[in-house]
Amino acid sequence: MLKCGSRIYCKSFSTANSQATNGKLELTLGILKPDLTQHFLNLNLVRQMIVDNNFLVIRSKMIKFDKKRAEDFYEEHRGKFFFNRLVTYMSSGPIQPMILAKENAIQDWRKLMGPTKVFKTRFTDPETIRGRFGLTDTRNASHGSDSVITAHKETQFFFPEFNKDHFYKEEEIYYRNGDIQLDEENFVHKIIR
Repeated sequence: MLKCGSRIYCKSFSTANSQATNGKLELTLGILKPDLTQHFLNLNLVRQMIVDNNFLVIRSKMIKFDKKRAEDFYEEHRGKFFFNRLVTYMSSGPIQPMILAKENAIQDWRKLMGPTKVFKTRFTDPETIRGRFGLTDTRNASHGSDSVITAHKETQFFFPEFNKDHFYKEEEIYYRNGDIQLDEENFVHKIIR
């Protein structure tokens, strides 16, 4: 049974709506961008959305992205008109990269984030993260991997110590069975053994 232990991010979990499942958990990278992390109330609301949508937070940290690291992360966009604006924005304040897990994590996280075009998203998908908290197409509150390959690459970029094989061999069963508790201070689910 999932133990919440959180006043801020708590909701009732049962076997039916927790991650207790027979299916393999999929991993994805999510990033909460500076426009969220610098506004504590909005950050907490998005964290609540993550928990309410049954994502498991496998790893999480708050970091300051320097310009060089931001350029490295967004290398595929170098030369595009928005590259400098994106790098400057992403290095303007703290970000929170997270490894998120659930069945269909990549697709579900992208759905929870909403489309990139914030002004349109406010009308078409107003209950998504970007629909509620995005400011512009660049300052769109969140990032998510778009494929299994990208998720692995991006996860390794932010969490080089994370070993996916070890996770599936040693940890995944605890997350899948709900033998976890949310550490609200660090916003990460920890295994209870």
